[in-house]
Amino acid sequence: MKCFDWNRLDAREREDILQRPVQAVSEAVRSGVQAVFADVQARGDRALHDFTLRFDGVALSAFEVEVAEFDAAATRVAAPVQAAIAEAAGRIEAFHRAGITIPYAVETAPGLRCERVQRPIRRVGLYVPAGSAPLPSTALMLCIPARLAGCQEIVLCTPPRKDGSADPAVLLAAQQAPGVRVFKLGGAQAIAAMALGSARIPRCDKLFGPGNGWVDEAKRQAAQRPGGPAIDMPAGPSEVLVIADAGANPTFVAADLLSQAEHGPDSQVLLLSDSDALLDAVAEQIAQQLPQLPRADIARQALASSRLIRTADIAQAIAISNRYAPEHLILALHDAENWVEQVDNAGSIFLGDYTPEALGDYCSGSNHVLPTGGAARAWSGLSVASFQKAITVQDASRAGIARVGPCAATLARAEGLVAHARAVELRLEAAA
Repeated sequence: MKCFDWNRLDAREREDILQRPVQAVSEAVRSGVQAVFADVQARGDRALHDFTLRFDGVALSAFEVEVAEFDAAATRVAAPVQAAIAEAAGRIEAFHRAGITIPYAVETAPGLRCERVQRPIRRVGLYVPAGSAPLPSTALMLCIPARLAGCQEIVLCTPPRKDGSADPAVLLAAQQAPGVRVFKLGGAQAIAAMALGSARIPRCDKLFGPGNGWVDEAKRQAAQRPGGPAIDMPAGPSEVLVIADAGANPTFVAADLLSQAEHGPDSQVLLLSDSDALLDAVAEQIAQQLPQLPRADIARQALASSRLIRTADIAQAIAISNRYAPEHLILALHDAENWVEQVDNAGSIFLGDYTPEALGDYCSGSNHVLPTGGAARAWSGLSVASFQKAITVQDASRAGIARVGPCAATLARAEGLVAHARAVELRLEAAA
């Protein structure tokens, strides 16, 4: 990782060191995703079959996971992993259940009641990436809030393994949503299938889940199509920004940076500190810990576009973080809680020495499907509300229309919308 002094950089150099790797290749990805959508739209399941053979190296006669494969999953997952899945599921459900949006009703005037009610999105499409490692944790993060929201149909796509099966741990986690339909499809073609629908894959109303740059771009394009599905958020390659002071544990900080770097070559990790000694110690720890990792080659590629940044103080580091808007923000500070109020843009925040980002990835209870690529400036992480829509209801009595109607009629006529005004005034005459 290269080290930079923020206060010795000009404006252009500052932009450059905060650029995500995926942003530099977005044009190539964009055109590639467009081609995938066009082929799936034209050839449907045949295109999906060909893409799966090309990218996953397996020829599937059927995409959907059958009952027998679900039943076999439990026998193929080690007992400690099953126990960990169940334990994590309990905390994830507890956290998300506590945050369920409550309907409310208000009498805004005598005789006029306005209400806001929640309804589940009918059919949702979930994407659980695999790449070089299956992610049952993502299946938990998606399926549990979808179930709590009351979604009637839950479709889940995950890439097949080389033998044509779905990862059994992912299947076990997916069963947190009884009745879930799982399809062995990955990448941009899975997103296209759920967005467009095919003879075998249901068309979905909203798409959820993280993925690489191709998956992220596919979700964006799906949402931009006429009549296309909504999406949860831009959720592409993983990223973490760590702010550490002189008292931080460099071993822990290095481990946190490497934990994100091992996700994929297009992941990015940043460390900001006002301490030269801490930056040097972390760099040394990375050099020591990296060779011990099974995914060291992947992490090295991510570290090539990652940065150590020297700041004047912690306040400046927070300001830079707000500008970058990281998916994950670790405050490795002795007074971490005191800085939370200053954080405006982050998907999820982790405080102090003993809260690694990996806790949020698996089992703290909060959701790990978070906005990436700077989208945390305006987007929130996944919740039960993400799987619902709100509908407002109004109910006016004769007394209510008499009280509020003149206001509506006056504003309608001020806007030149006479029919709007007459719709109110006719009722005022009847109610008089």
